[in-house]
Amino acid sequence: MLHPFFYLGRMMEMSGLVQQMVKIWSEDTGTDVGVNRLRALSGGSINQAFCLETSLGSFFLKYNTANRFPGMFEAEARGLRLLNNAGVIRIPNVVYVGSTQSHVFLILEFLDRSPQQKDFWETFGRKLAALHRCSSDQFGLDHSNYIGSLTQSNTGHIHWHTFFIEERLEPQLRLASNAGLISDSLTASFKTLFSRMVDMFPVEQPSLLHGDLWSGNFLIGPQGEPCLIDPAVYFGHREMDLAMTRLFGGFEAKFYRAYQEVWPLQSGWQERMDLCNLYPLMVHVNLFGGGYLSQVKDILRRFV
Repeated sequence: MLHPFFYLGRMMEMSGLVQQMVKIWSEDTGTDVGVNRLRALSGGSINQAFCLETSLGSFFLKYNTANRFPGMFEAEARGLRLLNNAGVIRIPNVVYVGSTQSHVFLILEFLDRSPQQKDFWETFGRKLAALHRCSSDQFGLDHSNYIGSLTQSNTGHIHWHTFFIEERLEPQLRLASNAGLISDSLTASFKTLFSRMVDMFPVEQPSLLHGDLWSGNFLIGPQGEPCLIDPAVYFGHREMDLAMTRLFGGFEAKFYRAYQEVWPLQSGWQERMDLCNLYPLMVHVNLFGGGYLSQVKDILRRFV
């Protein structure tokens, strides 16, 4: 067991670091910000996260060492602003992105939680469908970002199947192969799948996606409304977001019915959910090891 003075020293160290961050934020924006309280938040496995109570109100702060995930917070801020600009679902406002000599940090609007609205899931489904109506002339994005702690390439493609193969599945396969996590036979199965993928997805316009839409990446906001956080934004096939919601247990049935009422999914969408989820499953293989490979193999057996 660690001595209590270890925890006290650690909190004092973090408090001093946060004071540096707030000083940089204050000086850069010309705003006098005083720190009243720093409260650690649970749930994050990649970055340190806190509720920062200041003379200007409460903010969400997260930080990490400067060289660990280059450009992560800048990319997250750009993604949050892109989602916010759509104006259809609650997104925390980006307040400031900055760095000290040793750390990088992101300050966001702090969203107080409250009991969910009676029609929370219906509202969520309708709003996600409205978000997906935001489109682009190609699949991808004008910058790369992260999914979890892995880099995510968003090089543009005209066709969804080529984007899905070249920017989503192939990079994960290379990572897994280089780490010795997958066999040559599994790689061969993926190659066979790629040769058939041109006809597997219905042709649709690129949709603005959250990109990592599982139950840990939405909040119930101050008015009981759905709020999205921690995105891995890009313009992709909208079935990717819907599939991700079902990967770890699924959202309530009312969510999917409301989405369908606003923008019906094309025939066969439920069968394609597993195909879409090959990407987040391979991300989990690379982040957490081979425990997710059985799900990957089951999906490949169905489609190859």
